[in-house]
Amino acid sequence: MAERETPGIVRGPDGVARCWWGCTTESYARYHDQEWGMPTGDDRWIFEKLCLEGFQSGLSWLTILNKRDNFRAAFADFEIDAVARFNTRSVDRLLRDAGIVRHRGKIESTINNARRALELRKEAGSLAAFVWQFEPTARARPRRMTRAALMKLAKTPESTALSKALKSRGWSFVGPTTMYAFLQAAGIVNDHLEGCDAREPCRRARATFDAPRPRPP
Repeated sequence: MAERETPGIVRGPDGVARCWWGCTTESYARYHDQEWGMPTGDDRWIFEKLCLEGFQSGLSWLTILNKRDNFRAAFADFEIDAVARFNTRSVDRLLRDAGIVRHRGKIESTINNARRALELRKEAGSLAAFVWQFEPTARARPRRMTRAALMKLAKTPESTALSKALKSRGWSFVGPTTMYAFLQAAGIVNDHLEGCDAREPCRRARATFDAPRPRPP
């Protein structure tokens, strides 16, 4: 039976100490342990997460996570060039796909954002290089990542700036709160709580990760 140790930390039957949300389901545990907070410079993964965070708006992340394979199948594995070629027939097909969230605005937004991502690649060299510009400084982060500290971080100056930058370039469903969830997932911030077994691996991964930077103009 899971045993609570410190606020926000739960040790599961497997002996792993996790952030509280990572112990609620098996799929959350895998996502928490293997992916959330790990830094990445992969454009396909970053585009997928930006899109899925947009689909999550108004829903739970578990709903999206459980449909993730269906989303990948429906959206050409979130390959940016392929999604950018989707058309009105693609939208009609996706609206009939019961395996995903059938929201016309979010579907059309994903296609639009793929086209905008192609433009960002020309501007910054890669989508990853663009979003990593919004990594906060160490001084801007909480001294200790407790559950109380995390609850104050629904949005930040950096997520607000990323949201504004994307919106000014024609992206949609990229509000400041959605963008903070993206920063967390992409490892641009490490929001695993102190005492979580995944926090230190994410810290070490960031220490050796060479964050991409925009190419000079």
